Amino acid sequence: MTEPASAASTPPLPPPRGGEAPAASDAASPRSRWRNPWRALPRVRWAVQLAYLAFLLLTGWQFARFAAAAAGDGPLGAARPPAVEAFLPIAALLGLKRLLLTGAWDDVHPAGLAILLAALGTALLARKSFCAWVCPVGTLSRALEWLGRRTLWRRRWPAVPRWLDLPLSGVKYLLLAFFAFTVFVRMDLEAVEAFLHAPYNLVADAKLLALFTSPGATSLAVLGGLAALSLVVKHAWCRWLCPYGALLGVASWLSPLSVRRDPEACNDCQACTRACPVEIPVHARLRVLSPECTGCMSCVAACTSPDCLGVTRKGSKAWSPWVVPAAALGVMLVAWLVARATGHWETSVPVETFRWAYRAMGMAR
Repeated sequence: MTEPASAASTPPLPPPRGGEAPAASDAASPRSRWRNPWRALPRVRWAVQLAYLAFLLLTGWQFARFAAAAAGDGPLGAARPPAVEAFLPIAALLGLKRLLLTGAWDDVHPAGLAILLAALGTALLARKSFCAWVCPVGTLSRALEWLGRRTLWRRRWPAVPRWLDLPLSGVKYLLLAFFAFTVFVRMDLEAVEAFLHAPYNLVADAKLLALFTSPGATSLAVLGGLAALSLVVKHAWCRWLCPYGALLGVASWLSPLSVRRDPEACNDCQACTRACPVEIPVHARLRVLSPECTGCMSCVAACTSPDCLGVTRKGSKAWSPWVVPAAALGVMLVAWLVARATGHWETSVPVETFRWAYRAMGMAR
């Protein structure tokens, strides 16, 4: 008896690598056709990061106009943008101590203190998501990772050995301990007040602007070295040297949100670990509770098995990973609105005081 034409014209399926032919039910199973529903997360993260970076570049341009006018004797052509104080974390840390001791908000750099508290709020709620979704240094680190992946490491980015990564990751915690000890132990309230109202603190943002607009040989060498290192090591500054990230990492231990893996659904492809910007071995963890986790959700977006990775709960009951960036961005927005509404965003320092400080620090034109 001859076979029907339809069966004769259909070639047999090639066996998989294991040598056994798949069952018909396996070949047509929903799992074999599964597409990760969170695969758009990295693209959305790029959009959010670039939007914040564009905003901060605009802030820098506005502040450059203000600083140039304040350093002269003519009328101001631009207002001082409060968001520039995001680049003054040491002043914000001192403002936080003053707030804890006196209950008074920093009147010199109020936005800096608001931003620090907002970043801590994101860490307490949604891990170090500030680093992955908001911080401009994190954006530049990700861009350097992208460049390194497409130039030096086209096939596979080499992982840093754990025996080397762990002690180097501790450097930023040593830096955090130094700043915390200096501010919260060694400095009394009188010293904090003296620093906050000193001419140096008044012009700290202008000094930082000058560092980037007219860098010296040492600054260029340091920045160039960090950029080159980031082409070889994923997010080298963020994972090894940033004390701000270390502070958020410590706070993130209290976060109720974390990536959770279901070992029964895991196929051990290790795509999650390869996607992690700080190379946490996600494929070997039941929950990612490391203070190095930035809440970027790259591991969830890279997962190749349904119901394997989720947020906080396991399997099909897991929360959507969108809750992490939504919580982070929500905290930042609410903090800004509250600071604006309560008068804790705009500095109370008069323009003439800034001009006096610029002259005292030798920055007047």
